[in-house]
Amino acid sequence: MTDGWFKPDRVFDGQDIVYDMAVHVADGFIVETSRAPVPATALSGLLTPGFVDLQVNGGGGVLLNNTPTADGMARIAAAHRRFGTVAILPTVITDHPDVLAQAAAAAIAAKENPDILGLHIEGPHISDAKRGTHRAECIRPLDQDTLTIVSDLRKAGVAVMITLAPEAATPAQITALSEMGAIVSLGHTDATAEEIEVAIKAGARCGTHLFNAMSPMTSRAPGAVGAILNAGIAFGMICDGAHVDDRMFRLALRACAAGSAPFLVSDAMATVGGETQFTLYGRTIRLQEGRLVNAEGNLAGAHITQAEGMRRLVLHAGIPLSDALRMVVTTPATLIGQPRLAHVLGRSSDDLLLLDAASKVLGTMTQSLAPSKT
Repeated sequence: MTDGWFKPDRVFDGQDIVYDMAVHVADGFIVETSRAPVPATALSGLLTPGFVDLQVNGGGGVLLNNTPTADGMARIAAAHRRFGTVAILPTVITDHPDVLAQAAAAAIAAKENPDILGLHIEGPHISDAKRGTHRAECIRPLDQDTLTIVSDLRKAGVAVMITLAPEAATPAQITALSEMGAIVSLGHTDATAEEIEVAIKAGARCGTHLFNAMSPMTSRAPGAVGAILNAGIAFGMICDGAHVDDRMFRLALRACAAGSAPFLVSDAMATVGGETQFTLYGRTIRLQEGRLVNAEGNLAGAHITQAEGMRRLVLHAGIPLSDALRMVVTTPATLIGQPRLAHVLGRSSDDLLLLDAASKVLGTMTQSLAPSKT
């Protein structure tokens, strides 16, 4: 690794893309930045913090529900790091209670791993009508067992996002989760707009994969989609061309209320960096023409990385690159309580990426500065 001053073509500083920033590397870390002219070696590409993903079910052939261990989480994180995602929130979906308990224990065991941000509990407290590929027989109302698990995670200093449907939890339970410091995210729900608004007033502050597995917006019934867009809260979206039409992305980003914090999630499954099929609930999920489908042909998670989603936002949805980068870096990092992940200063060069003019990941800064082999 080479030390010294380097000047990329552009730098994403967490908010904007700037053209006049140089960075000082020492012992593999960015120890100083400067907008004033300094003697520096030119570096080709746009320098940005690595991506942050708050909904990752699997990667590298590992599905968290099947391998709810600290090692399983580490293998999933390592698979996504290869594609530019440097921090993930491993996600356990609806399953038997012991699977959730094991995933929670794994998150506590893995809390010193900087690539693992905590645990996303997606279900089982969801609507059967909007369960998607989640296992019907495991769906249940929010209970004391889950409240205790979330409390134990928070006491251990582990960040928690919990996706639930207002139909499956009382406002008092949502308030209790929020007061624990958990991020309550509304999803897999057939709730009315009014029910969503009650849940937000009780403490919910996020929406899970907007449009997917939630009551739609119509002229006289705003549903979950309309309520979330009107509420000025955070919400995740999947940008793979299969879950949400690119035109709906543009519409949602134009329509959301002031204060909204849209961000990208991959909803990635084990096939990212792995084989083209895996098992979920004992059934085979296959990758077909870029889509993950179950035996009935229904979507079952996504086969995409944050890098691919960000690039699609720019090239197909027409979102400005600075906005797209905020959606894969700044907003998710801030929401999960890790704003440092949105900055280059103080970061390892392993955690910084260089993008080409077409917004494609060229590699890490470390790789770009590695001496060429002769």
